[in-house]
Amino acid sequence: MWFFFLCLLCLFVQKGIAKMGLAQMNLNAANLQLACDWFHDVVADHLKGQLRQDEEGQIGSLNLWSEESGLAKFIAIHQPDYEEFVVLMLALIPNLKPGFFHKIIAEHLPEGGDFPEFGGVQGASHRGLLATGETAQCILAGEDIKKRIAVQRMLSSGHWFSKKRILWLEPVREGEPPMSGRLILDPEIAERLTTGTVSKPRFSIDFPAEHLETEMEWDDLVLQPSTLRQIREIENWIKHSDTLLREWGMKKRIKPGYRALFHGPPGTGKTLTATLLGKYTGKDVYRIDLSQVVSKYIGETEKNLSGLFHKAENKEWILFFDEADALFGKRTDIRDAHDKYANQETAYLLQRIEGYDGLVILATNQRGNMDDAFTRRFQAIVHFPMPRPEERYHIWSKAFPPQIEIGKEIDWRQIAARFELAGAGIMNVTHHCALEALADQSRSLDIKRLEAAIMREYSKEGKVV
Repeated sequence: MWFFFLCLLCLFVQKGIAKMGLAQMNLNAANLQLACDWFHDVVADHLKGQLRQDEEGQIGSLNLWSEESGLAKFIAIHQPDYEEFVVLMLALIPNLKPGFFHKIIAEHLPEGGDFPEFGGVQGASHRGLLATGETAQCILAGEDIKKRIAVQRMLSSGHWFSKKRILWLEPVREGEPPMSGRLILDPEIAERLTTGTVSKPRFSIDFPAEHLETEMEWDDLVLQPSTLRQIREIENWIKHSDTLLREWGMKKRIKPGYRALFHGPPGTGKTLTATLLGKYTGKDVYRIDLSQVVSKYIGETEKNLSGLFHKAENKEWILFFDEADALFGKRTDIRDAHDKYANQETAYLLQRIEGYDGLVILATNQRGNMDDAFTRRFQAIVHFPMPRPEERYHIWSKAFPPQIEIGKEIDWRQIAARFELAGAGIMNVTHHCALEALADQSRSLDIKRLEAAIMREYSKEGKVV
């Protein structure tokens, strides 16, 4: 009976969550429809004034249904003025109504005809018209040179649109007017405005990073006290850096961001520590394998890294660079062009890391492989040594699930003292033994099975037994 009520409760909760999601979608759709209708009136009114020499009317203000939609939240955070919001809608409208510009021009030029002042370009896949800087000038300024220059300034690199990577002008071919470039709305901003949320980026050539998550807790991570103390210092920075820099006025004296180097043998907890830091501070953690990012082709490494950092800006992500010595190894003398560009790639990454306002962690198995000139740039250098017998005992004692019966002849302190394994190696042994116990339906672990699994792990790691 209790089980029935529990299932019923779960069903109601799931339905409630689904309804909340549907309600959020309806709010987004309702507000976007209001914005589209308002924007249609704005564009139509400006076109009347230019094509028919009519006096422009008074367009009412945009009143949204709810403050909880993606569009309303964007307005509340950034507080765009009228001109800025019109430009934002010019870039957003093709995502909502592909034929918007063709239809509205047809309304005012029913017999057809050319209207070069309106600007706009055709996309490669999108069959509608895409707005350009000239479109923004046409709608907001007409032939008023002073107002047209004001729109041009709005689309420059100094405006908050560009600084916050919300909206910018696409570069054009040499010799063409810069304002003929199309308006580019950041895909994440477009997604947030339309759906109210932003999905996490997937690993790809353009985004060579993997999102890290874990169900483990701090209690599951066994570290030496000195290592754990330094990790707590990093956690303190994540939690209190905003107060330190802004409320306490230290922003002008301290560089933004925090840089840490994790070094130690494989399997000692470097990746798990970075993941737990994100989990307990509410930050997304992305692992970048520099051995996969570094390219033999000149300029490709910088291109790969540039896209990654652009994506991470203003997100407060924790960036975890694994195999850091692939790019931060000891610098070589310049013997050929390849050496020269390898050093340039390293300098570029260092520059981007120092300019990043979040936490950057570089990890390496051998600190000796890292150039001392680079390590001086880090606020923290954290050593992850092989666990000592006492730490190994704590890992072994809680490694196996309670469903497995541990043989009486197994003494975890003895096992910990006899076999030097890192935490990851111990978990590999646990995984292997648990699967064997399930396969033969014994659900038990004896010393013979355990030692055989440990020897198997030793063999994998190339250790001499």
